Amino acid sequence: MTAHTEPDLDEAKVEQFAGRLFDAFTGGAITLMIDVGHRTGLFEAAARGPATSAELAERAGLQERYVREWLSALATAHVFAYDPESATFTLPAEHAVCLTGPGAANLAPVSAVIPLLGEHLDEVATAFREGGGVPYERFRPRFTSVMDQLSRGLFDTQLVDGILPLTGELPERLAAGIRAADIGCGTGHAVNVLAAAFPDSTFVGYDISPEAIERARAEARDAGLANARFEVRDVAELGVEREYEAVFAFDAIHDLADPASALRNVWRALTGDGVFVMMDIKASSRLEDNIGSPTAPLLYTMSTLHCMTVSLARDGAGLGTCWGEQLARRMLADAGFQVLSVGDVPDDPLDVVYLCRKDA
Repeated sequence: MTAHTEPDLDEAKVEQFAGRLFDAFTGGAITLMIDVGHRTGLFEAAARGPATSAELAERAGLQERYVREWLSALATAHVFAYDPESATFTLPAEHAVCLTGPGAANLAPVSAVIPLLGEHLDEVATAFREGGGVPYERFRPRFTSVMDQLSRGLFDTQLVDGILPLTGELPERLAAGIRAADIGCGTGHAVNVLAAAFPDSTFVGYDISPEAIERARAEARDAGLANARFEVRDVAELGVEREYEAVFAFDAIHDLADPASALRNVWRALTGDGVFVMMDIKASSRLEDNIGSPTAPLLYTMSTLHCMTVSLARDGAGLGTCWGEQLARRMLADAGFQVLSVGDVPDDPLDVVYLCRKDA
């Protein structure tokens, strides 16, 4: 019997990796603090100028003791600057750009993803052992609100002026008046932005979530958008033929249980000269290409804890968030599409836009 021997360890590498782990744990903790600040309006209040914890608590209408501890966490994380003589905290202007405001530059909404995913860790761990997954319904309705927060600023600032310019002649066709659909539309904000920008076109949004569709309808009613409507429908069973000149899918395909059927349904739903605009994750289908990408760890984590598991919960394909451009192109071709271009999304390092048409 060979005696077990411990491998020789490089102690410097052990210490280096331990430091990386503590950096990761600290980053996770600060993510929760950023989420709290976003939920309570503390960043917006802090952006108005330097303040003590009592002054900031008064501005935001919150309890000083909690605000003081929150500020201490973010001051030690170098999110806030602290002046001990005056006991004031300052949110630097450069930091405020990334943590406040309605546009895509505000990254604070991203912090809500981590606590949302953490709510279902026990269920995901069970799926590791037993198979299956965590059904999409378990993430609702909170998932609906978080996804709305993540995408709303981008759609407001970039959908018409940044994303549509990547789609060839589609903006001109929308201005002239066509029929368009958004599959997996969530709360429908993209549809409503498009409907407001192109009043001569008509738009329909499809989503499996009743509460998301109700929010979409309410927003359209409040904005007086008669050219936008919404339906609760599983896009894997769309059942529409040659009805739309354009179909959009914003970060939806990789979550689906049956993405291949959904893509074929999109093909059938398009007229002969129709176009499919698919915004989806910027990644490679090959792990080795994604190693070194600063966003890849986040994307694979989101996949494990949401995108992949909701598909596997329905015995689905389980594509995962990082299904990647190579597989996306292959599946689009199998569905009958020609990919005309793949373009980066302005102000969004996580996504690309595929412009597709029916392959003659």
